[in-house]
Amino acid sequence: MKTSKAGLGKVSLLLMGAAIGSTPCALAQSGQVITGPAAFTDYSQEHPGVTRKITVADLPKPMEDTSVDNGPTVVDRPEGATPQAPAGFKVDLYAQGFQSPRLIRTAPNGDLFVADSYGDKIWALRGVGPDGKVKQKELYATMVDPNGKSLPFGINFYPAGNPKWLYVANTVNVVRFPYKAGDLHASGAPEVVVKELPGFAQLRGGGHWTRDVVFSKDGTHMFISVGSASNVDDADNNPREFHRADVLEYTPEGKFLKVYASGIRNCVGEAINPTTGQLWCSTNERDKLGDNLVPDYITSVKEDGFYGWPWYYMGGHQDPRHEGKHPELQTKVLTPDVLLQPHFASLEMTFYEGSEFPSDYKGDIFAAEHGSWNKAKRAGYEVIRVPMKDGHALGEYQDFLTGFVTADGKVWGRPVGVTVANDGSLFVTDDGSKSIWHVSYTGASASNASASNVVAVGVPVQP
Repeated sequence: MKTSKAGLGKVSLLLMGAAIGSTPCALAQSGQVITGPAAFTDYSQEHPGVTRKITVADLPKPMEDTSVDNGPTVVDRPEGATPQAPAGFKVDLYAQGFQSPRLIRTAPNGDLFVADSYGDKIWALRGVGPDGKVKQKELYATMVDPNGKSLPFGINFYPAGNPKWLYVANTVNVVRFPYKAGDLHASGAPEVVVKELPGFAQLRGGGHWTRDVVFSKDGTHMFISVGSASNVDDADNNPREFHRADVLEYTPEGKFLKVYASGIRNCVGEAINPTTGQLWCSTNERDKLGDNLVPDYITSVKEDGFYGWPWYYMGGHQDPRHEGKHPELQTKVLTPDVLLQPHFASLEMTFYEGSEFPSDYKGDIFAAEHGSWNKAKRAGYEVIRVPMKDGHALGEYQDFLTGFVTADGKVWGRPVGVTVANDGSLFVTDDGSKSIWHVSYTGASASNASASNVVAVGVPVQP
């Protein structure tokens, strides 16, 4: 339903009484975009095809005293349960048998490579059998760190067209394996490219251990994302935050060039926009300011740009825990392109350049939302679609793959990674059920009809 590619048309303001009867299914079918306070949501309102747009003007005041710890206890997948996609799409269980399937990327020849992070393994997957399952699953490499776990996450291929190397970003370093198209097992020992990345932390609700790796479109720059070591510690007097909450720029050979962008609390997923060539990030923002602060986000990343952490958020809003600090930075804080639900835990993202899905998906973003812990009623646990036009975001996002939470709030699946296969279908890793799902398009979908209205719904929500 690429709502705004055809123009938003007349803006329709629905008052509270008219909005209360709108179900997620009805909103998806109508093509309306939910805006205003009602755009803040929870899992019970997430439904394939529902579109929301959150703006800076919608943000509530910080409410530290309302912060909750509501992390999920993952349960077994209920019998017969599968993720739900828009009409016309089919979802198959593709692969199982992982310890913690996280980031997934497609090699130029079509093989899929998966970081099984807690297992310290990289898996190579090939083909789809008649039963919808993976034809071949091979252990490409086991990552070994004499000081403990490697926790591999980022995977990429270099150079892009005819790769000679497979890069892996571990928590504390970046290595590369010799690679040629078709390799399902590492043909040699890994070479350390970046000897040391900023420190290790793995604190629920604060420290971040994932590192992603992508290369600029011209192949001359390597970008490594490094999340903060804390929720919102003052970076001025915490040495462990040095070169964290940043995107670091290196040469492909591992020479450090500079901090490419800063104040990005945790850019878990990176991607290069195929239209503009610009770096984009899928970002986890800070916690403990209330259910509806601070929005996670997906954004283009400006070179030398500052995105606010830890002192500010969303274009100059000061974090009350750092009141009065760095007033000189307030006007320099960049506002992200697409604001998501607070506490969504936005992880891997990818641009859709395939041809299997309807044509209005071309150029759009898919992103995995791992799910909240710092929100009274859960949100996330889904894959979203971000509509784009000519390489630029429209500012809204759409529920695409939902159903990972039962009606009574029990979590059985947690999306982490998304990648587009060479045939244009989509693969999604899920470290809740420890599975990989395959999403293919099988027929016309009413959800792709254009819409002409943006709905500002005046239903109050708790901040």
